[in-house]
Amino acid sequence: MYLESKAIELLALLMEEETEIHQDDAQTALLDLDYRDRIHYAQEILLKNLTDPPSLMELAQQIGMCDYNLKRGFKEVFDSTVFDYLRDRRMEKAQQLLLDGQLKIATVARAVGYDSPTSFNAAFKRKFGMSPKVYQLSVRK
Repeated sequence: MYLESKAIELLALLMEEETEIHQDDAQTALLDLDYRDRIHYAQEILLKNLTDPPSLMELAQQIGMCDYNLKRGFKEVFDSTVFDYLRDRRMEKAQQLLLDGQLKIATVARAVGYDSPTSFNAAFKRKFGMSPKVYQLSVRK
């Protein structure tokens, strides 16, 4: 009878421990979901403000995170730094505008947040392997 009661006590302790583990996992999952939601919200903010994005600190404040967690989370979720993500979205938008063929390159540069056409040209060339002018001419053919 003594051994039987000890076996039941052990089972009760194991069940209690298993319940605690599941509760911790559920809480971690909720925190992880909130964390990812905040990172996606940061992405939305960046996409809405391509031409004049907030600084990293401002963005972190807007989503209620410290800048370190924002940078780390952005890398986890999008496999990119915040700055690289922003630059890539700007270049994609510039590519679309250049495909349209209606705007001058300097206008496209300003439309995607570059004050200097020279820095825009350099960023575009790094991303696509050709200058915006060459790209624009190649799509007109």
